[in-house]
Amino acid sequence: MPKLTIDGIAVDVAPNTTILQAAESVGVEIPRFCYHDRLSIAGNCRMCLVDVEKSPKPVASCAMPVGEGMVVHTKSPRADKARAGVMEFLLINHPLDCPICDQGGECDLQDQAMAYGFDRGRFQENKRAVRDKEMGPLVATSMNRCIHCTRCVRFATEVAGVPELGATGRGEDMEITTYLEKALSSELSGNVVDLCPVGALTSKPYAFTTRPWELRKTESIDVMDAVGTNIRVDARGREVMRILPRINEDVNEEWLADKSRHACDGLRYQRLDKPYVRVMGKLQTATWQEAFDAIAGRLLGTPGNKVAALAGDLTDVESMFALKELLVTLGSHNLDCRQDGAAIDPTVRASYLFNSTIAGIEHADALLIIGANPRKEAPILNARIRKRFLRGGFKVGVIGEVGDLTYKYESLGGTAEVLSAIADGRHPFADVLKAAKAPMLILGMAALTRAESAAILGAARRVADTCGLVKDGWNGFNVLHTAAARVGGLDVGFVPGPGGKDTRGILDGAAGGEIDVVFLLGADEIDTARLGKAFVVYQGHHGDRGAHRADVILPGAAYTEKDGTYVNTEGRVQRANRAVFPPGEAREDWTIIRALSEVLGKTLPFDNLAQLRKRLAAANPVFATTDAITPAAWGAFGGNGAIATTGFDYPVVNYYMTDAISRASRTMAQCSESFASGAASRKTGTHG
Repeated sequence: MPKLTIDGIAVDVAPNTTILQAAESVGVEIPRFCYHDRLSIAGNCRMCLVDVEKSPKPVASCAMPVGEGMVVHTKSPRADKARAGVMEFLLINHPLDCPICDQGGECDLQDQAMAYGFDRGRFQENKRAVRDKEMGPLVATSMNRCIHCTRCVRFATEVAGVPELGATGRGEDMEITTYLEKALSSELSGNVVDLCPVGALTSKPYAFTTRPWELRKTESIDVMDAVGTNIRVDARGREVMRILPRINEDVNEEWLADKSRHACDGLRYQRLDKPYVRVMGKLQTATWQEAFDAIAGRLLGTPGNKVAALAGDLTDVESMFALKELLVTLGSHNLDCRQDGAAIDPTVRASYLFNSTIAGIEHADALLIIGANPRKEAPILNARIRKRFLRGGFKVGVIGEVGDLTYKYESLGGTAEVLSAIADGRHPFADVLKAAKAPMLILGMAALTRAESAAILGAARRVADTCGLVKDGWNGFNVLHTAAARVGGLDVGFVPGPGGKDTRGILDGAAGGEIDVVFLLGADEIDTARLGKAFVVYQGHHGDRGAHRADVILPGAAYTEKDGTYVNTEGRVQRANRAVFPPGEAREDWTIIRALSEVLGKTLPFDNLAQLRKRLAAANPVFATTDAITPAAWGAFGGNGAIATTGFDYPVVNYYMTDAISRASRTMAQCSESFASGAASRKTGTHG
């Protein structure tokens, strides 16, 4: 290992480590604009110049590997003078936009100019003018500010896998632009705003709304998909202004999907802020007591087996646990958290988890994707797959029609019966899995929501057994969920009890008159027409599909408005924190259920969140710890039978509108019009 000295500090580092990386390892900060530790090295900005003894000129520390005995000075007069010169060149053409720039207060160029800038310029020529580019509804451009660091270009090409950004021209004529002047078609495009060290790329929906020092920052968890991305919610007053990613190397690294970042404006529209009761066929505002009395009056005399509950995709674990406890006291076992009717075995935890973990993708060397489209269903997870693919030695096979996943894969067929051939060893890809040291498969919801899904689940388990996917220290069997609430609901047991009905049974029972009362806990992704004449109680935060069918509406809190527990697709228990208060008379969901239980004479045995979480941990030890993976025991699950020779119906057709919040978002509506409609036109061969 090379040994060198940085500012008098001796350090040993691995071979091929750069000077900048070595300096960071001992806490020495070197300014930079183009360098980013998750992107390839460009060496464009030269801001990271350092003074290396015996070197005739300053050295770009981001691109220079360390050498044995090297002596580096990062704060010498020569290094400071070199950086001051670089800063002077960078500011030649930079406009004086700081007072009106959305990057103000969070600008790397501002920060470095304070340290290395000069109070006047020596250049008399006119500043360069560059035409702004159109990058779609999410990214605003002011290309006069661009310093050509190419972070955005490298991110689009390397991480997002959508090489739609590049540089044209040379010298003063160089410009960063999209090819053919079209919007960025990546589900991760908003990350270029975080990467931009100046104000050249900013958030278009957030433009000119507030300043960063006006915001109250709350660490939380994203619920727009099942990845469990760590986020920071920035709010002003009672309004969520923006959502940014937090670093979590095990989950999302430092990236955030576009829907998770920009759908937050949906929290302002179509909100339920007071109780409603249907009178003479029309919903009318009511007090909480009137709403509870209407529910109690309808439940009076109703047998428990005629009461049912469905939990939605954005529901927190505490609310599902409270509602389950209430239904059990009412004598009902008709409850389910699988709105799509997925054939998941809740008794074997390993059968519904992403057992390899998201970070574990980087250790795999072969992958079989079955009925899943990770790019649409979990863009952050898909970026991790691409990251592993770029290292090489990673074969990917796909069963189903998924289009561009941003990495090369072998199409094994568009129909599901191919899985049986792999499980029986009759398909060549079975040999690929057997030869791999750490093979894995990803089973998607499109494969688990078919009539013969139990057989598909059983075939996937046979693949895991016969192809060596499960071994000491490695479990390559993975289920990719699309709902943030799904794993938590399964862990808490929000599934049919003895003799209880599942989602299909509840809907069929309601249509046939066997179910009289249905609780919808944020459940909007069902066919409400199948609820028949049942008395429907909807508890949620948006006036979406479930609220339109409801007889009583109880206004709940969105994920940014409550302290809640969520479990991501890999089984990681995470806590979301309240950033703002819910609007009007809306309340946190578990408190509504607790209050209702008292009116019904079935008072639940907890009075605060701490007591509820204590009972939750007692019911399932998984909830005793947070942000940790509890490996699940491998067991028997799935069924046998023939698999139909049909393709998959993928759950995410329009990535930008998948839930009540994103459907209420005006930004997502613009994205849907720009991207989803365009994709549909290209697919059908039409042009609008």
